[in-house]
Parts: sequence; structure tokens; C-alpha cells
Amino acid sequence: MPQGRPRFKRIGKFVQTYDPPKSKAYKALVKRQALEQWHREPLQGALACKVKVYRSIQKSGSKREKVLKEAGKIRPTKKPDVDNYFKGVTDPLTGIVWEDDALIVESTISKYYSDNPRVEVEIEELEQ
Repeated sequence: MPQGRPRFKRIGKFVQTYDPPKSKAYKALVKRQALEQWHREPLQGALACKVKVYRSIQKSGSKREKVLKEAGKIRPTKKPDVDNYFKGVTDPLTGIVWEDDALIVESTISKYYSDNPRVEVEIEELEQ
């Protein structure tokens, strides 16, 4: 689930910004998964972060095309953009995996097709 565009609502003279409901629910899921899987203190130094997004293979299309998608020969080129996926995954990890996502100084984001849709995050501590 990519990070959705922020929504705005007026409260008197003020404007409040909030995440769309789907983005908020997805971030909560990512946070729960991180809490289950990360059993260390939050990282504090410069980090490299690799995110791999595996999207579902559409039902339409030929068998040959499906095989090529599964093999990584055909990659998703439609929306959502990779940077929206990145924000949707890295924001909820703040305070759990790292102190602040500003610590990420290097990133790689990739989209693939798979029969097993998922997101994989790999973090590397960089020497200072």
C-alpha cells in the first residue's frame, strides 16, 4: 500500500492535515509487523535502506506474460510510484527500527510482480 496524498480539513481558522484511512491502516500494519520482528533498540547512525515491493500479478494476460512477470522479466511500470511505497513503509518504522527516518542516507526501491504480494525491507548500518 503506497503512501496516499495527505488530506486536509478546516477546523475554524485552522487547517488540519491527516493520512487517508487506507494509508493510516497500512502504516498501523507495518508498525505491528515491525514490533513483532524487531527486537533491538532503534538504530542511531547513518543507514542504507533497501525496499522491495512485490505486487500481485493481474488475472488478465497470457500464461507466458505471467511467467515473465513471476521471473522478474516484466516489472510493474504503472502507478503507484516507488517513492510513495517507500514513505508508506519507512514512516511507521520510526521509533522502532530507527530513531528517525532522516538517518536513511542511501536507499534502493524496487517493484516486482509475485504470486505472494509483500514488502521486504533490508537495513544496513553504514560506518561513519
